Amino acid sequence: MRRGVSTAAGLLIGFTLDRAFGDPRRWHPVAGFGAVAVSVESVTYTDHRAAGVAHELVLVGSVVGAGLALRRGGAVPVALATWTVLGGRSLTRTGLDMARRLESGDLSGARELLPALCGRDPEALDADGLARATLESIAENTSDATVAPLVWGAVAGVPGLLGYRAINTLDAMIGYRNERYLRFGWAAARLDDAANLLPARLTGLLTALVAPGVGGRPGTVLRTWRRDGGRHPSPNAGVVEAAAAGALGVRLGGRTEYRHGVEQRPELGAGEPPTVADLRRAVRLSELVQFAALGSAVAVALLCASVRERARGRARAGHAGRTRR
Repeated sequence: MRRGVSTAAGLLIGFTLDRAFGDPRRWHPVAGFGAVAVSVESVTYTDHRAAGVAHELVLVGSVVGAGLALRRGGAVPVALATWTVLGGRSLTRTGLDMARRLESGDLSGARELLPALCGRDPEALDADGLARATLESIAENTSDATVAPLVWGAVAGVPGLLGYRAINTLDAMIGYRNERYLRFGWAAARLDDAANLLPARLTGLLTALVAPGVGGRPGTVLRTWRRDGGRHPSPNAGVVEAAAAGALGVRLGGRTEYRHGVEQRPELGAGEPPTVADLRRAVRLSELVQFAALGSAVAVALLCASVRERARGRARAGHAGRTRR
């Protein structure tokens, strides 16, 4: 049980550090991992799936191994790892910055800010288009940047926190269906899908739970999720974006312009397309989900520790019984 308490305490402290300070401005460990991944790719890259699998094994395995070495340090390494991998405060801060720029009519400033959130072509978007892109990014990254790390931290401690962030970072680097990465990045994309399968659905449930805080209804969130979540090409982004659309009463998806071309995304939700006025509500929804995820993660960490302790107790009792016989 002691490990569960230290894990829960570390998650709570790390979340608090993220809320207070956001991402480190310089020498961010995730950026350092990205630089290492680029160097490793220069050695491992060939246009084959097997090479991509090896790339994932080397990088993710190394990070998980480092996490295993640190897991005996109690709450401190959990707290530092949690702060390192969370991005919730930076996400909501950027969302509010975007809202302020759009509200003041600063379209050029808003377009400069958009690449910090997503890969769409900002020059092709008006104010409402920028608002929609921001809202969809906030919805998806609430799961990726906060809920998923907390889930994996609750279940597996430091190795889970660091391993998840390595998986998610590699997907962002090479998990594309373009000419270079269609085969090499296949393993990165599939592993990220698997790692986010449970967290995305937890995000959907938490969105339903906190929807009244932004004027939504839990039943509407669940109905929108069931009806529209499967339309999205991503098995996880569709869940969280449909849930957010239901909570906010807006319609997401539609024509989506990237630098590489235009995609027609399925529509999620039954309301009107989002406008600048919806951005602050989206940020509020993200914050409520993040705090609900923290509470869930702390409870799961304590529950997992209790289950492991009972299992060890039964094993000891069984061993003692066999010894007496």
